[in-house]
Amino acid sequence: MTQTTDTAPEGPAMTGRSSTDEKTGTGDGRPRPPGRRRGPAAARARFWRDAPLRRITPWLFLAVPLALLITFTYVPVASMISYSFTDWDGVSPHRENVGFDNYVRIFTRPELFRVFFVSGYYLAASVVQIVVALYFAVILSFNLRFRNLFKGILFFPYLINGVAIGFVFLYFFQDGGTLDSVLAWLGVTTDHPWLGDPTSANVSLAGVSVWRFTGLNFVLFLGAIQSIPGELYEAAELDGAGKWKQFRHIIAPSIKPVISLSAILAISGSLSVFEIPYIMTGGATGTQTFVIQTVKLAFQFNKTGLASAAAVVLLLIILLVTWIQRRLVPDDKVDLV
Repeated sequence: MTQTTDTAPEGPAMTGRSSTDEKTGTGDGRPRPPGRRRGPAAARARFWRDAPLRRITPWLFLAVPLALLITFTYVPVASMISYSFTDWDGVSPHRENVGFDNYVRIFTRPELFRVFFVSGYYLAASVVQIVVALYFAVILSFNLRFRNLFKGILFFPYLINGVAIGFVFLYFFQDGGTLDSVLAWLGVTTDHPWLGDPTSANVSLAGVSVWRFTGLNFVLFLGAIQSIPGELYEAAELDGAGKWKQFRHIIAPSIKPVISLSAILAISGSLSVFEIPYIMTGGATGTQTFVIQTVKLAFQFNKTGLASAAAVVLLLIILLVTWIQRRLVPDDKVDLV
């Protein structure tokens, strides 16, 4: 009895590989790795990746912002620096090159450089402003009744226009004005001119700046405090830590970068105060700031070259103070979790 063995013909149907596997597989039955495409679609994808248009697309989106930044920031700064080396009245087409004479006049004439001492009042006010804003931000970060109302009250002055604030407090501090009326209701009589002598005038103006800009620092501090994970407070409470220890060991280290930013804004703002003293006193009675002096040099005395030099000096001082502050208080990353 003879046993015969049938041999099946080899082919796609019998070996388990179809014509589709031959096109999409690797040739040995395994699927082709994803991402390796062949044909017109892959060619178009490679062309798009290598196309010059794809490379310049980010620059097309940046073109308009960069053009605006260069046109309205860097070009005016460059023009101001070039004006600072000239004796120009701001109108005449002729500009006489005087070199560094304008800078020498700024540092050798006491009446031009003395106005920086007025910034000391606003710098002291900025310290008070940061302390008050930090205090209210910490208090209102906890669950208190009417805390949203108090948040709005603290932030509202920052939303008011600076010119309007100047006029409001001008009537507030004038003789027989709101402040004198309130003191009279309390039984306090005074004939002191609040804006009549340099000391009281600068203190009053610095107080107005505290009232106006406390809301900005308050919002910065409150946002930083609310970004702290709540688990840290729960763990601190389980360990018996009170509010002061929570502030010292959790809140203060966490908001250190924001405090540093507020310090930079306070210093630069105290050096460049303009709106409030210009509206309320016009720089009289010893309240003239460096910016008011610069504006008067340019538009009242037609000394655009000297005013430009003063503006450059102010810019360099702010950059120097910011650099020193960043070196003394670097932004170290704090990981409390």
